[in-house]
Amino acid sequence: MVDQVLAKSFEHIGEDYDRYRPGFPRRAVEIVAPDRVRMALDLGAGTGKFTSLLTERADHVIAVEPSESMLAVLRQKLPGVDAILAGAERIPVDDSSVDLVTAAQAFHWFDREQACAEIARVLVPGGHLGLVWNHSDPASTWDRAAHRIAHPAVAEADDTTSSAAEELPGLQFVSRERIPWAERVTRADYLRRWSTVSTFLVAGEEARAEKLAAIGSVLDSDPETRGRDEFELPIVTDVFVYRRA
Repeated sequence: MVDQVLAKSFEHIGEDYDRYRPGFPRRAVEIVAPDRVRMALDLGAGTGKFTSLLTERADHVIAVEPSESMLAVLRQKLPGVDAILAGAERIPVDDSSVDLVTAAQAFHWFDREQACAEIARVLVPGGHLGLVWNHSDPASTWDRAAHRIAHPAVAEADDTTSSAAEELPGLQFVSRERIPWAERVTRADYLRRWSTVSTFLVAGEEARAEKLAAIGSVLDSDPETRGRDEFELPIVTDVFVYRRA
């Protein structure tokens, strides 16, 4: 069951989300689109972090996103993309018209049954779905500690990919690949990034301040980050590929 309060928490943070959230490795789009396609559709496109990679692999790209704040940033960044205000449960495109559908950092927010029915409807026969998630690298003790502070209910497990762990209605599983990579991030931007996650957005001001202070203490105590204004942040990206049944 999708938590609608958490899901709606992103509706007004487009600029901060785009500035502070990580992008995606180029390898991820190479997996979901090994060959150039005619039409690609990015669901839950946000500010276009993954959409921008699709523009290099598709003749025409459609971005579907339910937040006007997010879409405003995407439209400014990617004027050549057809940006549509809508949700994954009701995709405003024709039947069998899209070669590739993607959802990056978004599929776990969808109503899975409804979204899968819509994805299968809009895909051409043999068309593909690519699901992409960034995660904390389990080997990074300081980043994992920060995740436990931000998401105490999740603890050591990151369950956002569980929505893709089995074959999806109307779709056949093709492959899964895990991509380890890293980005250079400043301490200030790392802390600001946490202010764009759902658990922070729905928390009260005092609770947010306490969480940020606790994450700051982690950075001050870990030897990989202590006393540094900038550091390498390890990231793991999971990519799932499905084919329309």
